[in-house]
Amino acid sequence: MSAGWFRRRFLPGEPLPAPRPPGPRASPVPYQRPRFLRGSCSSPGAAEASRRPDSRPVRSPARGRALPWNAGYAEIINAEKSEFNEDQAACGKLCIRRCEFGAEEEWLTLCPEEFLTGHYWALFDGHGGPAAAILAANTLHSCLRRQLEAVVEGLVATRPPMHLSGRCICPSDPQFVEEKGIKAEDLVIGALESAFQECDEVIGRELEASGQVGGCTALVAVSLQGKLYVANAGDSRAILVRRDEIRPLSSEFTPETERQRIQQLAFVYPELLAGEFTRLEFPRRLKGDDLGQKVLFRDHHMRGWSYKRVDKSDLKYPLIHGQGRQARLLGTLAVSRGLGDHQLRVLDTNIQLKPFLLSVPQVTVLDVDQLELQEDDVVVMATDGLWDVLSNEQVAWLVRSFLPGNQEDPHSLSAGWSSQVLEAGPDADTQHTGEGRRSHRGRAGVLR
Repeated sequence: MSAGWFRRRFLPGEPLPAPRPPGPRASPVPYQRPRFLRGSCSSPGAAEASRRPDSRPVRSPARGRALPWNAGYAEIINAEKSEFNEDQAACGKLCIRRCEFGAEEEWLTLCPEEFLTGHYWALFDGHGGPAAAILAANTLHSCLRRQLEAVVEGLVATRPPMHLSGRCICPSDPQFVEEKGIKAEDLVIGALESAFQECDEVIGRELEASGQVGGCTALVAVSLQGKLYVANAGDSRAILVRRDEIRPLSSEFTPETERQRIQQLAFVYPELLAGEFTRLEFPRRLKGDDLGQKVLFRDHHMRGWSYKRVDKSDLKYPLIHGQGRQARLLGTLAVSRGLGDHQLRVLDTNIQLKPFLLSVPQVTVLDVDQLELQEDDVVVMATDGLWDVLSNEQVAWLVRSFLPGNQEDPHSLSAGWSSQVLEAGPDADTQHTGEGRRSHRGRAGVLR
């Protein structure tokens, strides 16, 4: 984004765009659960376990409703934190049509049939209401398909060409592309990043039009051309569980993990804090008795710590306060990336959080062909409710203990996880998806 756009959009005192004429307010986003849960009910094992007084119902797809790669899915019903379950999920087949430039340099579809096919799974952890997660579940896959169709000719080329139209303006163009190390997977990564950005813009418009608020994190896995792409914006997590290995496939984005980026933004644009917050980090919230004392601190340019003499401005509320699960951005939000939250403001102020939030995901690429996945290799995706109570090692142990004897039944992952997630305890407010692929390359899995 340009500095000019940023100032016009977020900073007070700058000229704002002319307001749009008022129009009829759109209908609120209707509440719904994932489509593949239609007709679902608690699995037998989960139904028995959910009778415990500290348990909540767990839902999984109905028997006979197969998910891509023989996937499984399980979700824990909301813990009465809000009226509706704020998390969402989506999965399906990606059909990417082939296009090329016509005589008038316009995109033309060569055929209505798909040219490339892939699979898509996504988990959306909502906050501030279910609307943003519902919109993301209904929209992100379409944004991704459009972005992939725009670059599909580059995807199937031996190396992405400099000009997608096929023109060769400079004979050295292929050499420049090679020197940059640009590969087909970089186009998929770019498509994912652009799709997240586009989806975020759609959510902002829809929520503004309907008078609703909220946001969500997004964790997406895409299987395409022998590779698995895991894109994460938020604090959900994906891991690969193998017989003798646990491989992280994502990183969590919280105010703590992105402290320097957030502080840097406040340093460049101090107006964003409206004089109410200090961007500096201290080991604890400073008190009046700390005035004049030299205390530990760090700023946007520091990974380490130093000392500074406390002045009155240091007593303001910290830009990032708390530790671990309790860390909050501007005392409000526990994540630093995601979709939505365009209307979110600090309580009783006009300070916006959106300038500090990124919708761009981090993308990890897993070369499925090179890994030679086995039958008991599983990819696990989960929202933070699971990871708050179970470690990677504990989840891997559950996977390894459950899979033997349950690989032939496509419904087994859903039913199994319905029982297993209850063992996470009453504090695990999460939804779980288990996706497994059964082919000559083995089984991959996803748990939410």
